[in-house]
Amino acid sequence: MADEEPDLPSKLSRRRRENRPAGTKKRREVWVTAEEDGALIAKAASQKVTVPNLLISAALSEYSDSPTERRALAAELMAVHTLLARSSNNINQLARQANATSEFPVEARESLKFIRSVAMRIDRALDGLV
Repeated sequence: MADEEPDLPSKLSRRRRENRPAGTKKRREVWVTAEEDGALIAKAASQKVTVPNLLISAALSEYSDSPTERRALAAELMAVHTLLARSSNNINQLARQANATSEFPVEARESLKFIRSVAMRIDRALDGLV
């Protein structure tokens, strides 16, 4: 198989970042616990990158969230979860009433309007995640 081209590493299979032109470079040191170091090494290995590459790409990613942003999103999702639980209970009661009387309760319109507003909050929270 002399006609075959040698396997060249693709850009996607690189563990290191590409070399940059020489210039001013800054060195940053990060102190981590033994547990954090182990977790960083494991995560870097699972993503097939070096630990410095993992840290830089995570820190500079447009899609990374700060711990404060993640806590705010988690709080919003918990609030939405509570609203959905309460709303589903109300909808079940309205459905039971509609089935028993064969009439669509007036309160159902307000409940459905509320459900739509909760769905909009879910959409906004999901937009914050992506």
